[in-house]
Amino acid sequence: MNPTHLLILAEAAPTAAPGGGLGMFVPMILIMVMFYFILIRPQRKQQKAQEEMRKNVRVGDKVVSIGGIHGLVSGMTDKTVSVKIADGLSIKFDRSAIASVESKGKGGDSSDEKEEETDEKQG
Repeated sequence: MNPTHLLILAEAAPTAAPGGGLGMFVPMILIMVMFYFILIRPQRKQQKAQEEMRKNVRVGDKVVSIGGIHGLVSGMTDKTVSVKIADGLSIKFDRSAIASVESKGKGGDSSDEKEEETDEKQG
């Protein structure tokens, strides 16, 4: 190919419309905004609620650990919680290992306590 042929081909090539690149980014930006409102924002709210719940744990509250261990809070430090799971048996957990809290002020007997009482009577 001659250099003159290259010049002719270069002149004949269509040029991109000015501002055509911006039109491609608008849908991408809209998708990112949708991801923020659908995924990221609700997850942050849930994390804040979990942190607040763990901060408000008090001695005497019923807790369930991430591993599924149920017990009563018997002692606390800044980072750990001692959970009484049986008479004379206490386990120390990190606060972040608490999955849910049921305050001692919420309702009387739960079905779990009734099951434990019937198990003790039978066994």
